[in-house]
Amino acid sequence: MKRFCDRHGRRWDVVVGRESWGALLALFTPVRHEAPTMQVLLRAESTLDAEIELDRMSEDRLQQMLDGAEPKGVE
Repeated sequence: MKRFCDRHGRRWDVVVGRESWGALLALFTPVRHEAPTMQVLLRAESTLDAEIELDRMSEDRLQQMLDGAEPKGVE
């Protein structure tokens, strides 16, 4: 898990999730529940690779991913 603060001052926990068909996602969950959980597809081929990728991401990159994310459960 990685925690970051977005440009609006909201804190998010970011974890790797997996869809039923095997795709890996970055799940952004707000620490204070003031926004919906958001998700974005990752290109990593394994959970370990995805976790390493998230761990190495800058806050700017995490913000870009959050900007492109959609609410969890929306298809």
